[in-house]
Amino acid sequence: MNQQLEDLFEFLRFPSISTDSKHAGDVRNCANWIIEKLTGMGLTTELHETPKHPIVIARNQHEAGKKTVLIYGHYDVQPVDPVELWDTSPFEPVLKDGRIWARGATDNKGQMLAHVLGVEETLKEEGELPVNLIFLFEGEEEIGSPNLVPFLKEHKDDLACDVIAVSDTGMVARGVPTMGYGLRGISCCEVTVRGPKGDLHSGVYGGAVANPATAVAQLVASLHDDEGNIAIEGFYDDVRPLETWEREMWATVPGMSDDDLLKITGSPAPFGEPGYSSAERLWARPTAEVNGIGGGYQGEGSKTVLPAKAMAKFSFRLVPDQDPKDISAKVKAHLEKHCPPGVTVDVEVGHDGKPYICDPHSENGKAGQVALEQAFGKAPVLIREGGSIPIIQDMKEILGVESLMLGLALPDCQIHAPNENYYVENFEGGIRLNKALLKELAK
Repeated sequence: MNQQLEDLFEFLRFPSISTDSKHAGDVRNCANWIIEKLTGMGLTTELHETPKHPIVIARNQHEAGKKTVLIYGHYDVQPVDPVELWDTSPFEPVLKDGRIWARGATDNKGQMLAHVLGVEETLKEEGELPVNLIFLFEGEEEIGSPNLVPFLKEHKDDLACDVIAVSDTGMVARGVPTMGYGLRGISCCEVTVRGPKGDLHSGVYGGAVANPATAVAQLVASLHDDEGNIAIEGFYDDVRPLETWEREMWATVPGMSDDDLLKITGSPAPFGEPGYSSAERLWARPTAEVNGIGGGYQGEGSKTVLPAKAMAKFSFRLVPDQDPKDISAKVKAHLEKHCPPGVTVDVEVGHDGKPYICDPHSENGKAGQVALEQAFGKAPVLIREGGSIPIIQDMKEILGVESLMLGLALPDCQIHAPNENYYVENFEGGIRLNKALLKELAK
């Protein structure tokens, strides 16, 4: 385990921030490190160039009659800002209190490397794998995987497989193995509200000219009614209802009570769409969220200004069978309809991704559940994930196979935030999981 931890620490030291062009060299160096690691394990490796960051492919010697398993992961990470909120250096991993603290520790380097090391252990112990294996690792997941879909289409035949395994999701609670069978989709946009041609004195002109910052606040408030329902016309039209077995199972999932939610988030009270539990709201109901608001003076003290413009960023999480393009059109129509007088509104549509769902009771789904139970010593729970990994649905549509989402992240792992961390017990469990999964899928 000491060597495996050292491998992870070395992997984590690369500041492979995909969104920042200053780190393009670091992203490439990280990809090269993966190539060296996989080549040293005896796998055949390929480094594929894209218009931005490289894609890594690795294979064992494929044999006729064996199932082919594709394992997906990503080696890029989120920015570390605000860096002053980190207790330790983001790219100098620290082992403390049974956790590894570093950017990317959970999302996704720790989870991804657990699969790599599981394969390495199997090769050392058995000399071969029970399946035909394809590793597919990208460096652009944190920026929406813009070059992976073209790559999948171009290399569709080379990537043909029977099932995909992904560990880039979560466990509901410590020690509770979790298999995800769904993901929410996403639709994003940015709204700019414009008023006067330049900033104005709020005393000289206030009360006679509409304030764009006030207008943005009104638009944000228009997204929901007082009870928390989304007020966009037609937003719920295509939402797939929950199955009875889902509601029954999720009612007993550990770590998902209102008290658990408040403890993790620090919020004073739960809130959301009436008639649904917190788990149901998170995993199977759509949302409308404002991600940021800006406009006017932001510095210390007062500046009595009436701003010329203001903005807000929105994200909408979607569920089966909602279409991101349809939702974007409805959002745009809503914002234009509710634009207050005296200002203009411009809606710029951002990135999107379709929701994903598969049958957790399929043969591959059952194999994933058995492997989780073997790795963690208890039966897994089945959930849909609240987050979005758009490439999972893309892979389903292009390669025609389902993905098993075998999460190793815990709710307090701080992904995308300062002090990201990864439990060592989950790192070890992930290695066991990979070894059990390949055997179960081979049957």
